[in-house]
Amino acid sequence: MPLPNDEKLIALSEEILKEFEKVFGPHPGFRPAHAKGTMLTGRFTPSNEATSLTRAQHATQASTPVTVRFSNSTGIPLLPDNDANADPRGIAIRFNLAEHVHTDIVAHSANGFPATDGAGFLEFLRAVTQEDKAKVQEFVGSHPKALAFVQSITPMPVSFAQERYFGLTAMKFTNKDGVTRFGRYTIVPEAGEEHLSADAAAGKDANYLFDEFTERIGKGPVKFKITVQVAEDGDVINDATVHWPADRKVVELGTIELTQPVAADAREQKQIIFDPIPRLDGIEPSEDPLLELRAAVYLISGRKRRSAPEPTE
Repeated sequence: MPLPNDEKLIALSEEILKEFEKVFGPHPGFRPAHAKGTMLTGRFTPSNEATSLTRAQHATQASTPVTVRFSNSTGIPLLPDNDANADPRGIAIRFNLAEHVHTDIVAHSANGFPATDGAGFLEFLRAVTQEDKAKVQEFVGSHPKALAFVQSITPMPVSFAQERYFGLTAMKFTNKDGVTRFGRYTIVPEAGEEHLSADAAAGKDANYLFDEFTERIGKGPVKFKITVQVAEDGDVINDATVHWPADRKVVELGTIELTQPVAADAREQKQIIFDPIPRLDGIEPSEDPLLELRAAVYLISGRKRRSAPEPTE
């Protein structure tokens, strides 16, 4: 994954990373956001519908091994799972297509994003880091996209396995006949969604999600459906803050079945750098400006993370 040849984009990415560090502090070896996480392995099996949408390798072969990371929000590695700042939760899915060949999906549990582009996101970060809560509320109240994002954050989940995740940026899908459509991912839990009341969440311990997931995966596979909501002509495809009508067609891409934790989890989390840009035949990025920005932020921060001292298990 190369850095883009765009000095302004790289400078903006560095500014965003500096702002994350101001908020959460320096934590070498960890992500600047979604620092606390866990990884599992399993397989993806495409649905019968998948090839109608895309000719991508993992949609056309019988199955593909996957590596999946679940995470809390913020850049604080020891943030309690029941801290209000731990939402939205994150999921990142890597389809391992061959040795050193992969494609990823990155999503989170809020069906929204606070800004259309990188400059707007940096403005949001600077606003919410203020110690004056009244000024934070004033900013959110006067910026409709930021307000919509805050309102889209769901209550704390019972389990990572009972949360829905949204890939906010549109992708361009092309099938074997050359038919192209734009779509957005949603990752749907087979076990159904379930969230906690504020009182129930307050009674949970600091690692309740990670402990619950360890127990759950020990009893059997955890499954998610990957679906794609397909845009129609005239739908906005380059702005993650704009929702498409609920009546748009949804195609089931396939099922992820997770079976076991990743060995040497802390070390592997440090090394892996997920890429929000698909970079394979059959699925391409849209012109959403957040994609190149996120890819640059992930790569720059990932290289710094890899150069930090090894974490202890």
